[in-house]
Amino acid sequence: MARHLVVGNGKLLVNLDNHCYIRDIYFPYVGQLNHVGGQRCRFGVWVDGTFSWLDEPDWEFELGYIDDSLVTNITAKNDRLGLELYMNDGIHQRECIYIKRVVVRNRASAEREVRLFFHQDLIIDGTEVGDTAAFYPENQTLFHYKRSSYFMFNGFSDEGGIRQYSTGIKRFGSAEGTWRDAEDGVLMGNSISQGSVDSTISFHAKVTPDNEKTFFYWMSIGKNLEEVKRLNQYVQDSQPEKLLSRIVIYWKHWLKRAEVDQGDLSDRVIDMYKKSLLIVRTQIDEGGAILAANDTDILQYNRDHYSYMWPRDGALIADAMSLAGYQSVIAPFFQFCADTLSPEGYLYHKYNPDGTVGSSWHPYIVQGSERIPLQEDETALVLHALWKDYTRHQVIELPQSLYSNLIRKAAHFLSQYIEPSLQLPKPSYDLWEERYGIWSYTAASVYGGLMAAAYFTDLFGDYERSDHYRNTAQSIKAAMITHLWDEEAGRFARGLVLKDNVWVKDMTLESSLFGIWEFGVLPVEDDRVIRTMNAIKQGLTIRTEVGGIARYTNDYYFQQSGEIDKVPGNPWIICTLWAANFEIDSAKRLEDLEEPKRTLEWVVKNALQSGVLAEQLNPHDGSPLSVAPLTWSHATYVQSVCKYAKKYAELLK
Repeated sequence: MARHLVVGNGKLLVNLDNHCYIRDIYFPYVGQLNHVGGQRCRFGVWVDGTFSWLDEPDWEFELGYIDDSLVTNITAKNDRLGLELYMNDGIHQRECIYIKRVVVRNRASAEREVRLFFHQDLIIDGTEVGDTAAFYPENQTLFHYKRSSYFMFNGFSDEGGIRQYSTGIKRFGSAEGTWRDAEDGVLMGNSISQGSVDSTISFHAKVTPDNEKTFFYWMSIGKNLEEVKRLNQYVQDSQPEKLLSRIVIYWKHWLKRAEVDQGDLSDRVIDMYKKSLLIVRTQIDEGGAILAANDTDILQYNRDHYSYMWPRDGALIADAMSLAGYQSVIAPFFQFCADTLSPEGYLYHKYNPDGTVGSSWHPYIVQGSERIPLQEDETALVLHALWKDYTRHQVIELPQSLYSNLIRKAAHFLSQYIEPSLQLPKPSYDLWEERYGIWSYTAASVYGGLMAAAYFTDLFGDYERSDHYRNTAQSIKAAMITHLWDEEAGRFARGLVLKDNVWVKDMTLESSLFGIWEFGVLPVEDDRVIRTMNAIKQGLTIRTEVGGIARYTNDYYFQQSGEIDKVPGNPWIICTLWAANFEIDSAKRLEDLEEPKRTLEWVVKNALQSGVLAEQLNPHDGSPLSVAPLTWSHATYVQSVCKYAKKYAELLK
């Protein structure tokens, strides 16, 4: 389950797999709607009477990006065919245009005719019902449409534009699709199909021995035929080669904010840092939604996806991007949260990119008792991230615009949603969305959110509210030490659960306890923090060659091993980096940074060849599990590199 390459611009996101097939096209929002839905838009080659799709086993790939850009850099070799392909994919930084460049090198001793076939398997607006695919003679293109979603396909070689085309029915009755029609090197030329349809187009060129020819293919996306015609003409007038070059230039300039002294980190760690910034950028919709992941292969696991904006993920990702200097990129996220805040002052479980409420499995009633289906950390962390962003960039206009409709409203809810018998936040679902209770991580996040609100109300001279928020936060801090610290175990409990009307400690070892120092409840040098983090490192480390740290003891999600003592759970990128962040923040000497530096190298080692990071890894072979890329993984890596660079500079003085 992985998308090895992603390209996007905040309005359009395209995912490619390890065979360079387009697997997802999201438009007009990042994460919504998916017009491919995990199907395969195939790419194939015909030469000397032999046809090959690029997912056949004799193709060898090198997957990556042009340095410091969101333009792919791919090599595909096939010794049997005597061909090498050099490919670049990019999305225009402003317009909804996808461009692919393919350089074909002929390794044979004779001139050969090469035909490239591009297959379009669209499920427009997420359903195969009612699509149309047609050849458009006015500009010699092929387009698909349904309602207000239009996709126009074109390209050329030195022998001209589309040489052959066909449209047809797919996955209905005995019809597999027009990609089958391509396999003899000749397309039938059917000019229009409707219903569940696909299309294939081809481009031809003669390539002399040990020489190469360049092909271009592009897709223009818009809301009507005139718009895609205009974009198609723009590509032709501007020349796709030049447009790809401009895309590279744009992203190199975009990354200049990241060009700070990163101490003694290796080139490959720094390169991964830049890739992570770029990949995070592709997952942020221009309307403010920060998407968790857009790998639709996860649908095979639970018939839902990660293409939602979880306020928790979004807040932590926004914090990391703000730390790296990208305040303008994440400012719309806070406005998104203000616009979607419930009337009571809390954020829902998750949201679609258009601001509507996403699917949820949290019930409103359990055993006859009503409850708010709430993950309280998601509301609190937005305030915490907003304050940290302000302290770094001093853009006072942003919190001022959000003061009444986000800061005060959310803080009021947090300050009232208190269990009176404990002075801790009332029960809610944990950050993993699995269990209901009072959690140390959640309590720490509420403390951080209320302190942020106190600082903001001070900033705007609202001192009565400031005192209230600060006093409530301090009560929560005292209650955490009273009720959640366990002296016998020498660490904090995961939380409290209600059993027979008595609050009982859940002592499951849990990596999210890092929040106790990350959100400011206790300083990193506090003995209770040190003992808790040492317990995490000792008890949740995966004792295989893969290494890393699990979420918690006996984690069931994608569980790969029953040997809990050896493999308490799968290694998660974020959990492993949380331990590294503790080591960075508590470092007193340069030598103390050696271990977190090794962790950063571990992350690079366990990335996909292209630099994409998964959510979690197989503890036995390090292969990706769940979704890839996970935005949270990349953002936490960004945060760790930023923390490391700052601490290194401090200790070097």
